[in-house]
Amino acid sequence: MDENEHLKAAAAAARQASHILARSPAGTRNAALRTMADAVRAGMREILAANAADVAAYQGTAAFLDRLTLTEARVEAMARGLEDVASLPDPLDRVLADWTRPNGLRIRRIATPIGVIGMIYESRPNVGADASALCLKSGNAVILRGGSDSLHSARAINAALQKGLVAAGLPEACIQVAPTADRAYVAAMLAGAGLLDLIIPRGGKSLVERVQREARVPVLAHAEGLCHTYVHAAADPAMARRILANAKMRRTGICGATETLLIDRSIAASLLPLLVADLRALGCAFRADAAARAIVPDLPAASPTDFDTEWLDAILSVAVVDGVDAALAHIAAHGSEHTDAIVTEDAAAADRFLRGVDSAVAMWNASTQFCDGGEFGFGAEIGIATGRIHARGPVGLEQLTTYRYLVTGTGQVRP
Repeated sequence: MDENEHLKAAAAAARQASHILARSPAGTRNAALRTMADAVRAGMREILAANAADVAAYQGTAAFLDRLTLTEARVEAMARGLEDVASLPDPLDRVLADWTRPNGLRIRRIATPIGVIGMIYESRPNVGADASALCLKSGNAVILRGGSDSLHSARAINAALQKGLVAAGLPEACIQVAPTADRAYVAAMLAGAGLLDLIIPRGGKSLVERVQREARVPVLAHAEGLCHTYVHAAADPAMARRILANAKMRRTGICGATETLLIDRSIAASLLPLLVADLRALGCAFRADAAARAIVPDLPAASPTDFDTEWLDAILSVAVVDGVDAALAHIAAHGSEHTDAIVTEDAAAADRFLRGVDSAVAMWNASTQFCDGGEFGFGAEIGIATGRIHARGPVGLEQLTTYRYLVTGTGQVRP
């Protein structure tokens, strides 16, 4: 069976499963998630063995290797993530609005599942578990296509999840994984109008651009995370040092990692050397503009493209700016509208920044690495949406629903 025929069969099974899910009680979906968590724990040996095969074959950067690698702790975190989602409120059948017209018609807007979701992701195998949990809880069936780097891991995780589904009495077609990492399967998904209701890409810039360019299915885009931390003139120095070290170096390969430091000229001479020393001690390298290099002369010079680069590595771009407006202008010119932060004790400056930055997530006195569905209380996330339609920021249960209208009359006819 070729990729197109396989997708048609998988999507048809997913459609049937989605109808069952959409009508299932919240208790059934929650029980399934907990059973799936048990199955992940029971399948830990198989999952880690499959992941070891992926890791052994991987050739790439250390940051991406970290994203690919599973440990017992990370598998346990996947299981806990399933349980966390089970404990969240049911996103379905919420009354989003309720009003009565002058003619007596009562109109209610009700949250409902999207249907069948196609998820295309790279490297991080735990994304499959997070996406499965969120889709199941929100009443959506999902077809997952992981990257070639994580194919063995994706299959092993999916096998465990499906065991949990069947044990809970739900169709295993609620969660399916592509049988191959061939790019032709991605092409089939992108052309799957009528088969899939939504495509969610989660990966590098080239993947997202291809999906947006070729898709004939609506796309909820997860663009690159070119995040900034702006240290304002009124920043508390100790707080700035602590936040920047975490924002850059906690995990360098995630989309919420800070890629550019902006620092006010008025404090750069005193604070920038300390920030650089802190990060160097953690293994960070730099690309700096002329003003920053005038203060710390051994910083490497930034090239014209460095401020447009999502490093996903222990590299930080550095620029000196003249105030909030200059910081906002730099972010507008070089950012990806993902997550940007200001560090300051000046509430007026913070308000000006938060209102002026056009990003999905804006932060004040906090690490950009808090841009995460779990940290937002969503239980998990299926991605960080940076578009302007339907959802922005971490995509959790609520963002995986749409709505319909229920209209109740008492015999009204339209004149």
